[in-house]
Amino acid sequence: MESYVAREQLDIVRRSEAAPYIDYPATPWWYSPAIGAWAAAMIGVFSWWRANLPLAIGLLVLLIALEAGFIGWMRRRHGALPMPGRGTPPREIAAVWRGYGIAVPVVAFVVGLTWWLAGAPSAAAVAFVLVTAGLAAYERRYAVAAAKVRSRLA
Repeated sequence: MESYVAREQLDIVRRSEAAPYIDYPATPWWYSPAIGAWAAAMIGVFSWWRANLPLAIGLLVLLIALEAGFIGWMRRRHGALPMPGRGTPPREIAAVWRGYGIAVPVVAFVVGLTWWLAGAPSAAAVAFVLVTAGLAAYERRYAVAAAKVRSRLA
């Protein structure tokens, strides 16, 4: 009897620990393209800051404020916003986070290389495409991983 109760309590603890990672509402359809556009806009601001520094600083402040507002909205919407690299996610989610951690510097390298070889407008376009597609793929992989965790802990 005691081992059954202990096992049941351990299962409850495991489900509770996983809850912030698996009870994650789906992001809206516009999430990936909005972040891709934000990344492209950041490149645009940094590409011509020398031409009009006050305007570039104003746009940079605006883009950072938009990011802060978006992150605040996501935290309110989710309650406990798990971020890659923070916390102890279930192993299925951790694998998705590792993929994200590998992809981010690769995307940054490709965008930087494009900027160097083809200029800022091309880099902004590449950033938009890679960030949008990458985030959409990440969201799909995360949803699959969360479903696996829910199934395992059911």
